[in-house]
Amino acid sequence: RMSGDLVAVWEVALSDGVHRIEFEHGTTTGKRVIHIDGKELVRRDWMFKLVGKETFNVGNTDTKATINIDAVSGFAYEYTLEINGQSLKKYLENRSKVTSTWLLNLDGIDCRVVLEKDTMDIWCNGQKMETAGEFVEDGTETHFTLADHDCCIKAVSSGKRRDGIIHTLMVDGMEISEAE
Repeated sequence: RMSGDLVAVWEVALSDGVHRIEFEHGTTTGKRVIHIDGKELVRRDWMFKLVGKETFNVGNTDTKATINIDAVSGFAYEYTLEINGQSLKKYLENRSKVTSTWLLNLDGIDCRVVLEKDTMDIWCNGQKMETAGEFVEDGTETHFTLADHDCCIKAVSSGKRRDGIIHTLMVDGMEISEAE
């Protein structure tokens, strides 16, 4: 399926999962093709302008992504990916501050649980979960169900300004450690 025009591949972790973005650029034909997770999203043939940008949305979160195509020298091109207007590196650095991610196996199924700390939305394997939040003595608990398992993310103040709030995932009363 892949042509010799594949010039860039990025793996981007969003709340709804890790997405693979592949970019084909035919510098003789002016072709531009974007695949996300193996599905063709954008195809342009016979683009006379070889530099420029392609903007598109990624995943169930409709996250805005842009591929910048810049000429480096002669017939060499550089391809950079921006997510929500930030370089991929900067986006991922900020993202680690505003989300927590846990990887666990439940009943033989690998689950990727992501908490968006600003909205308290919880995602598991691409699906936004139905949640119920409650205040408890030392913070908050956000309850949801995965398969037949009772899950809860506890948010407790660390007592230190620098560390802020500590989020812990409990599944059937057992603590799950956060993914690196």
